Amino acid sequence: MDPKIRVLLITEGTYPFNGGGVSTWAHILCSKTTGVKFTIYSINAAFETKTRYELPSSVNEVFQVPLWTADEPFDYIDYGDQYYKTIGKKEWTQDAVVREKFVPVFRELLEFIYNEKQDMPRLDAMFRKLWHFFEDYDYKETMRSEAVWETYKEVIQQVVIPDRNPSATIMDMTIGMRWIYRFLIPLAITDVPKTDIAHLTLSGFPTIAALIASYKYNSRILLTEHGVFIRERLLAINNSEYPFFLKNLLIKFSEAITRLCYFKADLIISVNEFNRKWEEWYGAPADKISVVYNGVDTELFKPRPKPDHLKNIPTVVALARVFELKDIITMIHSCAHASKTIPNIQYLLYGDDEAVPEYTAECIALIEQLNIQENFKFMGQRPDPQLLFAEGDISILTSISEGFPYTVIESMASGVPVVATDVGGVREALDSKSGFLCKPKDSIEIGNRVIELLTNAELRLQMSKNGRQRVLDHFTVDKFISSYEDCYEKLHAESTIKHSPA
Repeated sequence: MDPKIRVLLITEGTYPFNGGGVSTWAHILCSKTTGVKFTIYSINAAFETKTRYELPSSVNEVFQVPLWTADEPFDYIDYGDQYYKTIGKKEWTQDAVVREKFVPVFRELLEFIYNEKQDMPRLDAMFRKLWHFFEDYDYKETMRSEAVWETYKEVIQQVVIPDRNPSATIMDMTIGMRWIYRFLIPLAITDVPKTDIAHLTLSGFPTIAALIASYKYNSRILLTEHGVFIRERLLAINNSEYPFFLKNLLIKFSEAITRLCYFKADLIISVNEFNRKWEEWYGAPADKISVVYNGVDTELFKPRPKPDHLKNIPTVVALARVFELKDIITMIHSCAHASKTIPNIQYLLYGDDEAVPEYTAECIALIEQLNIQENFKFMGQRPDPQLLFAEGDISILTSISEGFPYTVIESMASGVPVVATDVGGVREALDSKSGFLCKPKDSIEIGNRVIELLTNAELRLQMSKNGRQRVLDHFTVDKFISSYEDCYEKLHAESTIKHSPA
């Protein structure tokens, strides 16, 4: 018998196909944890063909689910159903079956989303019924049936539009239905890998995969909350140009799935204390929540000499994916402000600048407008982040939302002082002896702190020593891994007791 605990690690747009803080966290978790066999349930926008990371031996399988491709996931991947069953599901999905068995649950789900009083056991029961239905019937044939579209229109017209949005267009409603179709695609994958623990990396729609594992195998559910999903979803929606109907749909559906995730999770691990108030606000019981800070390998991230070609250049290093939540626009403005005092200042931004091309184009246009092309440079992605911090005299983070960012503790471990925005758990990592906290979107304050550090070598040296020691005391990879091994063992033991014969 294999003594290892089986963990289904459920990700969305991150590990193992994309970089970023959550991917760094996941790779360390999979690489360092002992006594665990991982299967990665990777939800992505498109079908990915190559992993970004070399997978450790503890990863048994990568189970990929593409959500936004032109074709269906089954057109790319064999999920274990025998061919006759796949064909049978399509043939069995007749209009009468959809109307009798699916439409009542679908109507109940839509009405539930817009109801101010939400009973989570009821929503849990709905998803269980939906899972049972799609074990026998085809997802695409069902969701694209006339009966489902008519039901959707009726609920929107009867429940939503009269009170909230009389101006919703047919186009708005069509987009809304398309979103629902995509969000619920994990329901089509009814045969998830067998697992003891379903470990979620966010409290959003990937929750559906954990629910199926719970229904099918009585798996325990563990949630690690990085940046709070619902907070970041609200920020993105409020900054979007969607019409009210679509904003409202996204908010209502996202809030419902977040509350269900908190209800179903057996244990909620937050990467910082900041997340607690959001989790409890959305119904997470306080006794389910514990905090485990991210940890860094201090043998890998350590002080190194600055490269010769940068030794006489005041340099600011940033490691960040180029998209709205990282607020690169504010970073660029801070560079423009600092360059007035330090004309030869260099900002070197390492990270994926192709993920959101429109935002990257906006950033490049701003750099040209501010005439700081020689000061602010996009350096692209690099596979060796441990070497990049040494290029900077300081590092910078300008996000408007964070969990417990690796770039901060990696920079501190590398002996590089940090200027960062005071968001999420940043202040729990970065104290006043190791760097500066600034208000989000305040490019002047951020720029002034950059100037202060770059023009004060003694202060930089003291913060360098303090930051390194703070990581050694509180944020090592050993502490991080030990905490997760304890959580896995605790949940596995509870599951064994729960399912042992009386």
